[in-house]
Amino acid sequence: MTRARVFMCLVSFLLVSMLAGCGGGGSAQSDAAQRVVVSPTSGGAMTVQPGDIVAPATASKDAVDASYVASPALWLMPQEAGKTASAAAATWPGGPYTVTQIRHAYGLDQIVGSGAGQIIAIVDAYGSPTIQADLAAFSQAAGLPAPSLTIAYQGGGPPTSSDAGWALETALDVEWAHAVAPDAKILLVVAKTASYTDLLQAIDIAVAQGARQISMSWGGSELSTEASLDSHFNKTGVTFFGSSGDSGAGVSWPVSSSYVCSVGGTTLNLDAKGNVVGETAWKGSGGGTSRYVPVPTYQQRNTVAAPVCGTTRGGPDVSYCGDPATGFAVYSTTPYSGCTGWFKVGGTSAGAPQWAAICAVANGRRAAVGLAPIGGVQSLLYGFPAAAFRDITSGTNGFAAHLGFDLVTGLGSPTASSTNGLITGTAS
Repeated sequence: MTRARVFMCLVSFLLVSMLAGCGGGGSAQSDAAQRVVVSPTSGGAMTVQPGDIVAPATASKDAVDASYVASPALWLMPQEAGKTASAAAATWPGGPYTVTQIRHAYGLDQIVGSGAGQIIAIVDAYGSPTIQADLAAFSQAAGLPAPSLTIAYQGGGPPTSSDAGWALETALDVEWAHAVAPDAKILLVVAKTASYTDLLQAIDIAVAQGARQISMSWGGSELSTEASLDSHFNKTGVTFFGSSGDSGAGVSWPVSSSYVCSVGGTTLNLDAKGNVVGETAWKGSGGGTSRYVPVPTYQQRNTVAAPVCGTTRGGPDVSYCGDPATGFAVYSTTPYSGCTGWFKVGGTSAGAPQWAAICAVANGRRAAVGLAPIGGVQSLLYGFPAAAFRDITSGTNGFAAHLGFDLVTGLGSPTASSTNGLITGTAS
């Protein structure tokens, strides 16, 4: 989707507002010296410290047309008149659901473990120059443990240009991954541009750093040669999560890949304690069948998904709260339209990092009992009984949600049963 179309969609969707303060300043980037770390050609691990610059040893060999550029799957509306930032950054804003409510809604408060020993990689273009301070403020306001965030740069150095939308995307991804798996380490890999080529190199850096769960809250047009790019995602013991898109029915890359778990969006209604009053399909959730990718074995073998997908890859695989009408509270001091502070953000961007964090929680528990990390979670999920998910049976994105697998919410949203299933390898 073009940047102009994204802007028009944002302006036209009037259900959600930004909770932001205008005229506030952002914190400056550190002037501390940075090390240059060369990514190994062998694909092995390397030691990266916060603020390090990661340069690829060789240029990408992928033949991707330069016109293929990804956009963040992010929904943010113009601010309400008179809204100002909270006087104290550490004060949680009113309106969006709290971390406690979200964790309860998806059964995470019933799970032992919080991602200790795991690395969640967030791959975004351009990044945010204020993310370290913003994450610390978000964590304090949410009552979360102090975060462990490492930033690595693809392309030989920090991006030479910035992007306000991608900065806000970065804040959403990093902050809410930390909210769901507060003891996991977060590796933010910043691509120098939003081109497919640069984003793929950033993904390779995340894999080389040992991340077992990698989030990609962005997407772009499918391409006829996309199968040739699957080598970046077909990694033993690693799961890639991507946002299904925010324009309703339709499929984008990279979630069209059989090696990426596609996360769709829902409208989640909660009471004050976080109990689910209802969850329906969000109209913006991307979904459909791929133009180029054959139906994967895990969908063929699922008796509910197979007839829906037919002969091609169907998505999304799973769902998560994405409707910006409720939204997620995000703290960012990188100005967006001249505003800083607390924003209310929605979109399928929210689901990919939080599903990655759920995977980190599961892999942390698996490591504690000597089990190998899960690779390609989506393949395992299709073997779970339907009762392991919260099945979304109403709402539409152009495709109707219905009993069982559908092309707007997939198998459904996570529950304590599905998370426990990832820990044990089977769900009941």
